[in-house]
Amino acid sequence: MKTYQNNAAWGKIAAYLPKNYQFNPTTKPVEAFWEWHKNQIHLDTFRNPDAPVKIILLHGVGTNGRQMSTILGSPLAQDGLEVVSIDMPLYGMSVINQHDPVTYADWVQLGSDYVDYERQRDDRPIFLYGLSAGGMETYHVAAKNRHVAGIIGMTFLDQRDQRVRNRTAHNVFWGRYGTPLAHLSVQLGLGSQTIKMATCSLMSALCNQPGCQAELMADTTSASARVPYAFLDSYMNYVPDMEPENFDVCPVILTQPGMDRWTPLELSTPFLARLQHVKVDQVILPDGGHYPVEAPALAKLHEATLHFIQANQNG
Repeated sequence: MKTYQNNAAWGKIAAYLPKNYQFNPTTKPVEAFWEWHKNQIHLDTFRNPDAPVKIILLHGVGTNGRQMSTILGSPLAQDGLEVVSIDMPLYGMSVINQHDPVTYADWVQLGSDYVDYERQRDDRPIFLYGLSAGGMETYHVAAKNRHVAGIIGMTFLDQRDQRVRNRTAHNVFWGRYGTPLAHLSVQLGLGSQTIKMATCSLMSALCNQPGCQAELMADTTSASARVPYAFLDSYMNYVPDMEPENFDVCPVILTQPGMDRWTPLELSTPFLARLQHVKVDQVILPDGGHYPVEAPALAKLHEATLHFIQANQNG
């Protein structure tokens, strides 16, 4: 079974984080696998039966679960929370055994099923955190599952919005024609054919630290991962179980990197403005890039996430 013990890429990326965000023997996660639809889903776990809440971390289309563990999972675990970071299929150390190509809808279903799995273990409140595309995934999972205490998103990108497609795509061609191209590929029976996410998305703006950006782009388990056209088609056209105008599940907070060159604040605010029945907050992470490695951004992310959880853990 693949594990991060046998993967050097994550450590090269983590080396760009502040020293207090780099694992030591007492702050590193325990790796585990959870079987889902015959797939072996990799988990970074920070188990703590005495923790008042649990938080599940979701990565985006340019990162993986280990990169969530380093920037937020371990700090929250040191605060006494129970944390699990998931490698979604196609990313990280998860092993894919399902016959059909992985879709974004699979990601959402997996997230919801994992919430159910944790709820079967005990009845502690569950929060979701998501970076980049993982931010919107927290919403999609909460809308499907409806048993989530709060969602923290580093961007909320509704890819059905052409403005979002244009701004987050690699170039004008992919912004305008990438979505119909992916849909046509699926219709023609080519949905299992794969493409690098970096080919169609603005992956060059993932991290503002040049050395870290280079390591991310060299990592086939994160920024250099390949996805099927079926995944792209599903991701760009996903319809949530509940549109934001009707969402009444839990409070929401946007943790927006202040120096995000990929998904600036104005891409998330139209979606958040449609949330009428839940409390919505936002905080800016100073100096932070899209994948933040900057100390001020990470400190603010940690502080804002912890405060949000503490404020909402009792419903």
